[in-house]
Amino acid sequence: MRLLIMGAPGAGKGTQGKLLAAHLGIPAISTGAIFRDNVQRSTPLGLEVKRLMDAGDFVPDSVVEQIVADRLDQADASDGFLLDGFPRTVGQLHTLDAHLEETGRQIDAAL
Repeated sequence: MRLLIMGAPGAGKGTQGKLLAAHLGIPAISTGAIFRDNVQRSTPLGLEVKRLMDAGDFVPDSVVEQIVADRLDQADASDGFLLDGFPRTVGQLHTLDAHLEETGRQIDAAL
């Protein structure tokens, strides 16, 4: 099962997404969690994200798209995933569509 969960900040996407993903046995993939993990571990990505956020800037779509594509290519996401916080822009949606098409996958539902 490949799912997108969408909603306003604070609506419970993360909470409900984690529960649903656990129930389905698929990873819950949150761009925010990926960024926070990288910042905490001071990875090159984390340092760049921290610099951008500290300056009040957004992380560019190209960076977000690459992070998500890399995460979707990991073995635990091969049979399904739940995306939380992605896509946020039309450009990200087109990139996600292209990546899924390249890998022969599609989204089953959006919540």
